[in-house]
Amino acid sequence: MVKEFKEFALRGNVVDMAVGIIIGAAFSTIVQSLVNDVVMPPLGVVTGGVDFSDFFIALDGNTYESVAAAEKAGAPTINYGLFINNCISFIIVAWVLFWLVKAMNHLRRKQEDESNESVPPPKDIQLLEEIRDALVEGNQRK
Repeated sequence: MVKEFKEFALRGNVVDMAVGIIIGAAFSTIVQSLVNDVVMPPLGVVTGGVDFSDFFIALDGNTYESVAAAEKAGAPTINYGLFINNCISFIIVAWVLFWLVKAMNHLRRKQEDESNESVPPPKDIQLLEEIRDALVEGNQRK
């Protein structure tokens, strides 16, 4: 059982997945900063300085200044402003990943095109192409 677990844990796909998860976690802090420090301030200016994270409904019927004040009082809340922030964050992550994958696909296609052009066809293929060309040329003379 230990041997099987070792084979599973050291398989290439598992290691690649672990690296992806770690990079994804680091990437999430960058995206969170992009949302909080770059996107939300102009959005707040457009909406009159409103911070979405302060949009909530207190389910106990009382009014609170902020989500933190409601939580401190022990009131159950529906934090729909935080949900809006998370939706914006998701859209930004999806957009950044779209452009990242698009760029990677472009580079991969470019690399494949370069590798296909630089490798000459095998000798037998070259010979067959020469025979084909000679036959076509011979038929055109008749």
